[in-house]
Amino acid sequence: MTQSMTGKIALVTGAAGALGMAAARLLADRGATIAATDMAGADFGPLRAAIPDAQRLLTVEADVTDETAFGAAVAETVEKFGTIDIFFNNAGIEGPVAPIPDFPTDGFRKVMDVNVTGIFLGLKLVIPVMAKAGRGSIINSSSVAGLTGSAGLCAYVASKHAVLGLTRAAAVEWGAKGIRVNCINPGPIESRMMSSIEEGASPGAAAAVHDGFAATIPMKRYGTPDEVAGVVAFLASDEAAYVNGAAYTVDGGMTAA
Repeated sequence: MTQSMTGKIALVTGAAGALGMAAARLLADRGATIAATDMAGADFGPLRAAIPDAQRLLTVEADVTDETAFGAAVAETVEKFGTIDIFFNNAGIEGPVAPIPDFPTDGFRKVMDVNVTGIFLGLKLVIPVMAKAGRGSIINSSSVAGLTGSAGLCAYVASKHAVLGLTRAAAVEWGAKGIRVNCINPGPIESRMMSSIEEGASPGAAAAVHDGFAATIPMKRYGTPDEVAGVVAFLASDEAAYVNGAAYTVDGGMTAA
């Protein structure tokens, strides 16, 4: 039996992207009310179409690296819905693809700012809300790049390893307060981000890179955003009540090979 999310309030960052949107849709389908944030100019249209009940969807433009702006988004969520039960701390970017000697320093800093500082600020701003209620589930977005190395993606790899560290630190720090903190580690997923990485790895030959990546995966294919969303929903649910500090791979066996 699918765990009901009725009455739960879920905050999702990066909600206009593939993983954020899929998770927001699934949580809403299971009964949750959704607060969705993304960068200014993000297209929330598909999410609004998927969740047409305006009483169950709040969309807010907010930069996760801006503590004041994201703090305002958290405050608006609490003002409208009363609390935050589920937090999918998901916003992230892939950054450039280049060997370390050629990697642009400003690009490295940008990736670390979004993928690490953004995750940290999400924890910093949402944990007090959950602590007040005495419960909550936080799911951080890491990656298989947070478990292994990958040539050409030093910033992304470093940032996703850091997300795993933040997840474990927060899980230890807040488990006794009823707040569970876990992370997901997706492998290659059919998405804009993977298309960007493929093109960056071999400009003009992205399709060949896609096929090459897929061939390394035991299941011989990329995953889908909906398959990742299913794991997010499990970690958000009461079925995962004793799961804390875990890193769930969603990679078709990639890291097992």
